[in-house]
Amino acid sequence: MKKIILAFIFCGLLFSCSSKKEILYFQDIENTSLVKVDQIYSHPTIEVNDILKIDLTALSQAAILPYQFDKNIGAQTRQAQGDILKLEGYLVDEEGNINYPGLGLVQVEGYTTQELQKKFETQLSQFVKDPTVRIRLVNFKISVIGEVKAPGTYTIAEETVSLPQALGLAGDLTIQGERREVLLIRQTKEGREHVLIDLTSSEWMNSEYYFLKQNDVVYVQPNNAKVKSAGIIGNLGTLLSVFSILLSTAILIFR
Repeated sequence: MKKIILAFIFCGLLFSCSSKKEILYFQDIENTSLVKVDQIYSHPTIEVNDILKIDLTALSQAAILPYQFDKNIGAQTRQAQGDILKLEGYLVDEEGNINYPGLGLVQVEGYTTQELQKKFETQLSQFVKDPTVRIRLVNFKISVIGEVKAPGTYTIAEETVSLPQALGLAGDLTIQGERREVLLIRQTKEGREHVLIDLTSSEWMNSEYYFLKQNDVVYVQPNNAKVKSAGIIGNLGTLLSVFSILLSTAILIFR
């Protein structure tokens, strides 16, 4: 009986143990280091089906009225601020254009928000004195699924969001998450891109995948321990349950 007990305990410890190399992030970062990452930072590039919020101001407010939609929305409707921003926004059509009052069709796809602001200011300056344009994406969203504490789709108000920030929004990986093979799914004009990212390393932080793009999907796969626990016998809790049943049966038989 003692041998049986020791065997079950050993198996439980074997299944439950994990090394630091499987858990810790950024293991190759030194205590003090400096890495220039300016080259990978960029404002989001506008794509088809994006929704743009465009605010226009000038010295004369009367002069910009022909270039604005009527935004006189009741107080009750304004309670849904997120929906209002989308209703007031401009949807980028399949040709990459928006229909802007006073200017007609304007090509916006492929521009960053900062580049598009300058383009609008240049075009509007022909009709309005000293126009100032501010453009924001209002449907910038990413999805984080799999072995995280709070999976879901998150709408981002900032211009950029990094992969660590996205995982933070989702409550970080669970202990069962595979840190060495986090899958990033990105839809591009050329097709769907799949990238495996090793969070235990820091090399990917200097790549184009450090900052996420709108509609990116991050999938945290389960590690081997999680997969095994889905079987008949896996983690320590399951082993102890089986051992308890066997021990109770043995006591009933041999007492």
